[in-house]
This record gives sequence, structure tokens and C-alpha cells, in this order.
Amino acid sequence: MKILLVLPATERHRVVPGGEVPKRKMLRFSVLGLTTVAALTPARHEVLVRDENVEALDFETDADVVGVTFMTGLANRAYEIAAEFKRRGKLVVAGGYHPTLMPEEAARHFDIVVAGEAEGVWPRVVADIERGEFRRIYRNVGMPDLRETPVPRRELLERMRDEYVTTNAVQTGRGCPHQCRFCSVAAFFKGSFRTRPLENVLAELAQVPKVFMFVDDNIISDPEYAKALFRAMAPMGKRWVSQCSIKIADDPELLRLAYEAGCRGLFLGIETINQDNLTAVQKDINDPRQYERRIRLMHEAGIGVQAGMIVGLDSDDVTVFEKTLDFLQSAELDALQLAILTPQPGTPLHEDFAKAGRLLHRDWGRYDFRHAVIQPKHMTPEELQAGADWLYAQYYRLDRIILRTLRLAFKVGVEPAYLGWRLGLTYRYNNIREGIVGRNPARKPGLLARLWEGVKDSFQLGVRAWGLRPISR
Repeated sequence: MKILLVLPATERHRVVPGGEVPKRKMLRFSVLGLTTVAALTPARHEVLVRDENVEALDFETDADVVGVTFMTGLANRAYEIAAEFKRRGKLVVAGGYHPTLMPEEAARHFDIVVAGEAEGVWPRVVADIERGEFRRIYRNVGMPDLRETPVPRRELLERMRDEYVTTNAVQTGRGCPHQCRFCSVAAFFKGSFRTRPLENVLAELAQVPKVFMFVDDNIISDPEYAKALFRAMAPMGKRWVSQCSIKIADDPELLRLAYEAGCRGLFLGIETINQDNLTAVQKDINDPRQYERRIRLMHEAGIGVQAGMIVGLDSDDVTVFEKTLDFLQSAELDALQLAILTPQPGTPLHEDFAKAGRLLHRDWGRYDFRHAVIQPKHMTPEELQAGADWLYAQYYRLDRIILRTLRLAFKVGVEPAYLGWRLGLTYRYNNIREGIVGRNPARKPGLLARLWEGVKDSFQLGVRAWGLRPISR
């Protein structure tokens, strides 16, 4: 049996037949979920992996089964893919976050839905397909033993490896012990956290090149495990990035060991500078009063910091965008991943907003953290959208990217500076390519700005009148 495993992409990032791959290499890394599923597939079956972010999908494939993994923002595209393959007589299988949290919806589009982790379930699905006696929904109700997790089949991405920052992604554990109300990870893993046996991780690390990525949601969830891992890694001479809690800065030994193990950059879920917001989403482990001190300690340890920030939380008003930009600059953050508050299905936050009637719609394609899909408490959805776009565009101005890179090189190190430079240019490329400009809704536009808005509106109307495609995000 031939099995095709697919990662969908949004329209603005998707590669179409004859089209070029968007220059977003720094934001693409190994498709770990699919390469792990491939490794779980019995060897007698042929497996292919296709990522729409780097190559066009061939609907005329001779594969017998097509598996698609997707998050909520990609659900619409996943359903399009399923429909196209079903028309061609293929059996289609769904897996990933959205099918797990919305299995009945996914089952309306797919022949089979795998809800939960693949270990212990996927081989049974394949066997049932071979017999022609499969169920509609397979639920992995337990927590698989991570000792059984295989080494991913990275060779399946070899032909396209130059389109990724790395195809070598390693995972030491799954889940997160925290219960943030907005987090799909907490919902998917039901608040659990478990680690792989240390010897298994080290054996896998021995096979990967010098530069790779840990894709754990919080690599320091178990500090003692992390310390043991980092000590064992120190002689390996690796270089890596990952994500974790900002609390790593409170443990000098852990921070030092991470650097000695090769860590040169960490993504931190800072989320917001407003304590009331943090309390409302149950992320009190963060303390805005300690942000700058903790970031300074990480920089002193030689580690660059990318901040994950959210705008549109219930204590935010139109001043949040300028305040957040001021914080990012005063705290000397090295990169930014900005999210507009997007209540993902299956999370407590989604339930809160649905009950309050504050979800504007259920167009999953716009649940990508870059579109306003809620009614904010203290501003309009239009102000939220405009302010988020403005913040992103302002932070990734070329002059600011250059200054941050120089500061990083002199104060933190050349390797973090190089990472920050490449990330900055990639995000800037995204903004330019998608026409992200926005405006600061806390400031009333002057006469020239109002005239410019009128010119832009007239241009867009003219574009539509000629039947062309207007600039969109």
C-alpha cells in the first residue's frame, strides 16, 4: 500500500504548480508529526511526505491512502484537500490538533479521523484499512509510552531540505504542566507532561548534525531532566534553539547548562505586559515586573530571546500596541512572534468566547492568529487588526532590525545576532509580501494620513473594478 502524508499550507504560503517557494526558510522546520507517523508505519508500505509550504501537491498521485495533519487555521484547506482526493477515489485520513479537538466535524470531510497521539493507534488504522474494516473515528484515550516513539524518518524530506532552516527536529517530551486557557497544547494533552527516556534522546542526538532544533513546547518543564540532558550534551558541540518558560532565568545553573549544551536562542511565551491579562488566562507563572531582569540574565548567559506576544486580551485597549512596542524595545527583545487573540476550538478560552457571543465567525481559515476573529472588550475588531498589523510592521522596520542585530552581536554573541538578523529579515519579508502596514488606533490620523487612506481606498476600489485581486494579508 502507498501512503501519502500531507501538511497543508495557507493560500498566501502555499506553493502552486509552477510557482516559487516563498522565502520563509527561517520559519519552516522539520515536519516532525508526519515524519514520526511515517516511522510508525509498517515497513511493507511505501510512504511519501508532502509539505505544501515547500512544494505543490499532486492530486494525481498513485497513493492509495492520503493522511492530512492540520491545526485549526488550516482546517479549510485540509477539507479542500480531502474533497479533491475523495473525488479521485482515495481514502483520506485526518490527524493533528484540529481533528483531535473537533473529531465529529473532521469526520464529515474525512473517511477516518485519528483523535490524539499516533503511537498505538496509527499501526492499527493501517491494519484496519488493509482489511477493509475501519472505523470512522479512532480515539487515543490514553497517553502513549514515549519509550515507543520511533526516530522520525527525516530522509523523506531530504529532497527539499534546503527549503527548511533545519529538517532535524528533536523532541524530548510532550505536553505542558501549565493550564493556560488559550493553549491548544494544554487541551490536546489534557494538561499532562511526559518525557522520553534520556538515553533515547541522546541516541537520536548522536545521529543529527551540529545544528538542529528542539521542538518541545517547554523544554524545561522538568528542570532536573533538562539539567541531565544538557550535561550529557555539553561534549557534543551542538547548536540549537527551542522554546521554554521565562522561568529558566531564575535558575542560574539551568541557564548555564543550556548554553554549554549549545543553546543559542529561546522562544518565550511572554504573552502580555498586563498582569490582569495573565491572571485571566491562568498564566500567573509570568510576572511583568520581572520580564526585563529575566531577559537581561538570558542575554548575559549568551542566549538570544524571541518573545511570543498576544494582543486583544480583555484588559487591552487601543494603547496596548504602542505600549507593547515600547516594552519590546526597552527590554531589548531580539525577535517577535505576534498573535492576535484567537480562541482555538477545544480550549477553555474558545468556550468562554462562544458562551459570551464574542466570536465573530467560525471561518477557520482566519483562525491563524493574524486575523481578528473576536469582539474585543475595549476596542473594535478593526482597531485590533489595524493595531496588530502596525505593531508587526513597526517592530520589523529595517533600521530596527539592524540596530537589534548590532546590539545582539556586541552584548550577547555573534551566533544569536545571526539568528536574530535572519529572523528579522524573514518577518520583514512576510510583512512586505502580505502588505502588512496597519495603523496605531491610539493616535488619530492627521490630514495627510487621512488623504493617504482615501487614496488607498480608491486604489483598492479600482483594482476590484478591473477584476484584479486586491492586496490582502
